[in-house]
Amino acid sequence: MSDVAEKLLECVDQLPETTAQEVLDFAEFLLQREAVREDRELSSAQQPSMTDWDNADDDAWNHAPAV
Repeated sequence: MSDVAEKLLECVDQLPETTAQEVLDFAEFLLQREAVREDRELSSAQQPSMTDWDNADDDAWNHAPAV
């Protein structure tokens, strides 16, 4: 466990249960926000390559059967 995690655990252990739940809720919110940010960054990274696949020369492949 990292130093930050240990310090956080020590602090949360001293809080009333309802306040500790708020800390947990906030930590889960931060995790969710980070996941959304990663998804957005991945999508942005893919955008430039999409022009390679979306052009008139490759339209014939749009209806090719999957293998």
